[in-house]
Amino acid sequence: MSIPPNNLREFASQVFDYLIIGGGTAGLVVASRLSEKPHLKVAVIEAGPAVFDEPLINEPELFGEAIGTKYDWQFETEPQPGLAGQRVPWPRGKVLGGSSALNFLVWNRGHKEDYDAWVAMGNQGWGWDDLLPYFKKSETFHEPSLSEQEKNYSYFEASSHGIEGPVKTSHIQRFAPSLKYWHQTLENLGVEVNRQSYSGANAGAWNLISAFDPATYTRSFSANRYYLPVSQRPNLFLLTEATVEQITLEKHGEEWIAKGALVRHGEEKFIVKASKEVILSAGSIQSPQLLELSGIGNPEILTAAGIPVKVANPNVGENLQDHLLTTFVYEMRTPSNSPDVNLLRPRKVEETSDGPKVEEPSRAFLPGPAAYCPLFRMLTNEELEDITTRICPEILKSTKARETRLRDAFLSGKMLGAIEYIWYGETIWNKAFKGEPGKKYATIVQMLQYPFSRGSVHIPPMRDSRPITVDEKPIIDPQYCVGDGKIDLDVMKVGQMFADKICATEPLSHVIAGRVFPAKADDDDDDADVIDDYLRNNIGTEFHPIGTCAMGGFEGAKAGVVDDKLRVYGVRGLRVVDASIMPLHISAHTQATVYAIAEKAASMVLEDERSE
Repeated sequence: MSIPPNNLREFASQVFDYLIIGGGTAGLVVASRLSEKPHLKVAVIEAGPAVFDEPLINEPELFGEAIGTKYDWQFETEPQPGLAGQRVPWPRGKVLGGSSALNFLVWNRGHKEDYDAWVAMGNQGWGWDDLLPYFKKSETFHEPSLSEQEKNYSYFEASSHGIEGPVKTSHIQRFAPSLKYWHQTLENLGVEVNRQSYSGANAGAWNLISAFDPATYTRSFSANRYYLPVSQRPNLFLLTEATVEQITLEKHGEEWIAKGALVRHGEEKFIVKASKEVILSAGSIQSPQLLELSGIGNPEILTAAGIPVKVANPNVGENLQDHLLTTFVYEMRTPSNSPDVNLLRPRKVEETSDGPKVEEPSRAFLPGPAAYCPLFRMLTNEELEDITTRICPEILKSTKARETRLRDAFLSGKMLGAIEYIWYGETIWNKAFKGEPGKKYATIVQMLQYPFSRGSVHIPPMRDSRPITVDEKPIIDPQYCVGDGKIDLDVMKVGQMFADKICATEPLSHVIAGRVFPAKADDDDDDADVIDDYLRNNIGTEFHPIGTCAMGGFEGAKAGVVDDKLRVYGVRGLRVVDASIMPLHISAHTQATVYAIAEKAASMVLEDERSE
């Protein structure tokens, strides 16, 4: 039940069994599953509002329009030296449902080896076979008809999908006319059509599945699929528009125990108590922020911020990884009958008492035609060998699972999708490009899946004598394309050149005249410089930050923040459940994996509950 403001004191006077900080993608999954047990009292604290009738969220073809509104935390990175000093915007959901309410709806899974690498690092129970039941548990997949499969390349393997889970998923139903050329073109370049891309081997060309209900054509996200149907349970409590300032810890002997959270709602502050566990699900940016504000983290960072050190762990906020993204625009040869869509055209947003209203909302094609391409499909053996030599020597020599995993993407014959492409036919997806009237354009979005770049998220140091609070945004520094990450820029250059090759290959070349943004140089060497300069000034994020509260595996607290049960090292009764626990990135959008992580986490909590 949602807590009205006049019941705050009564709410604060209770003791809950489980307190969940963050009503986002993962937090609401855990809340829903734990509250299935009527004897457990579960509370959720969410900073944003509960919104179930907002078109910017609900209507799939308005994806991206809620970014930059009051439903977005509107974070941005520190200036990135590897990207010509850019500050990269990092939107995150500030609304019930979190980023599942703001994202681009894509629902896919990484390669089997992505998850098995977590196990190789010492995180037992997190391999592909372990997670598959939870992937399936979270979804109800709506199968396309045989005719749709053949016409739209909407293939699937029924045994890999769930049929009774909360999140409704489906292949998209509206495509740009140029869809019919995409898959055949990739096959002509040696990138085969993958008919079982959700079964643990995702390399190849295929059509993405999205998180929407095809019966109502509305977004399917954690708030309307996991929370709303069970919101009247008497043992489930939700407090929205409330800020958690820190996790309350008590010391018993030499042990710290999580006992609740200090919460601010309007002008009131109070402590919400938990008798069994506090579950932190604030995401890859704010989960480490709250740990640090609570005294858990690197002593140097905590001391500089004026925070007393309770549990020293220098790994908190480190290991930040993200998928890098960029877009190229191509002119189409002949006009089509499809609408002229500029996905990132700036639109006037008017904040009203009923929420943000967007002028002239766009109706974009949902992400559909895609490809996950191994590097050896893009390069000759000599070129592949040359780019491999640019990997940091320490990584080349290392026998650790993390470095071995990153190197694997460079092996000839290794079917790992190092680069993801999404084809937006008849669509402009570039805020800097303005097309000419009467012409049609298409966009290829390229996304790096196995980044070497590693960064951090930390609370800032004190600016005066006052300790840092939750109201001061954390310092987000992904360290794009510097240090070990310099090779990320080289790989993305390869990816963009291959994008040009895709558009110059039949049959797609029949409808593509050529690249117009950035404008292609006449000479190949000059064009390589054009691409390099463009990437440094235009690389952005795919909105997939992970790793800042990572599982430590074999090395435990020396390398991570949580164990393979997601329990925070050095604190009893505190877990982290969100994308921050992922130790190494995956070749997929993170949404479906976060749902699976949360489903597995809920099962682990209930298993511990039964063993008490």
